[in-house]
Amino acid sequence: MNIVLKLSSEKIANLMTDFQDFAQPSNGQYVQFLAKPQGCVITVYTSGKVMFQGEKASDYASHYGYQKIETHMIAQTNLIGTDEVGNGSYFGGLAVVATYLSDTDLPLIKKLGVDDSKKLIDTKIRQIAPILIDKLQHQALLLTPSKYNEVIASGYNAVSVKVALHNQAIYLLEKKLASPADNIIIDAFTTEKNYTKYLKNEKNHTRGQITLIQKAESQFYAVAASSVIARSLFLDELDQLSHMIGLKLPSGAGHASDAIAAKVIRQFGETSLANVAKLHFANTEKARKLSK
Repeated sequence: MNIVLKLSSEKIANLMTDFQDFAQPSNGQYVQFLAKPQGCVITVYTSGKVMFQGEKASDYASHYGYQKIETHMIAQTNLIGTDEVGNGSYFGGLAVVATYLSDTDLPLIKKLGVDDSKKLIDTKIRQIAPILIDKLQHQALLLTPSKYNEVIASGYNAVSVKVALHNQAIYLLEKKLASPADNIIIDAFTTEKNYTKYLKNEKNHTRGQITLIQKAESQFYAVAASSVIARSLFLDELDQLSHMIGLKLPSGAGHASDAIAAKVIRQFGETSLANVAKLHFANTEKARKLSK
């Protein structure tokens, strides 16, 4: 969990006294105090902002004015929502999108019938995604299969690579906004504990309060919009990869993917798979056997 509070100089002084026994050295240019009590990392910045990170972040932050927001009380606007597409598909890359919704965006969202991309046919997605891309403030990141395989080989896993992409998309979108969003909702692909653990390895950190929510794409328009844009990017890239290799690459990770992967190996060699597929999937080994 990641919580950021803006505290007065008096409260910061009290906090630094409270956690003096847990103080750690820091080389951060804008960090004036760093403490690591059990289950949390507390970073005090010269700007007056204090970041609480870890599974007990809300417990510590509650002593300095933080109140946990109930999901049903979160407004649909002045909110950033993120989602990813491609995680379960052997072929194609991984698209992650963060979208910001303002009050003025809501009528368009409702008019277009924006919903979780899994509930919309691809034809509908291709129709409305360009409008969303043009009208909404968003940040899209697309990790191609070749780059995805490179990142996995460097030490990331299927979860930590998504943490990195969601975090970076939010971070870049926040830089575009005139003022901070009230809330940041991520369609939960892992636990808050795991998200926080992997987030520690990332250089950039988001400013706002992040909440991971199961099936968020069916509860928040911003997440649904991100889902639609991400699905569109994924489909476009899958088409491009299909054209590049001369074979129709299917979405998903079923037997059809095994069969096409085996054909790629027979026609172009196994190394060609790295350009169109996520090699750590079990489909790779199945394709090897089928290709013989």
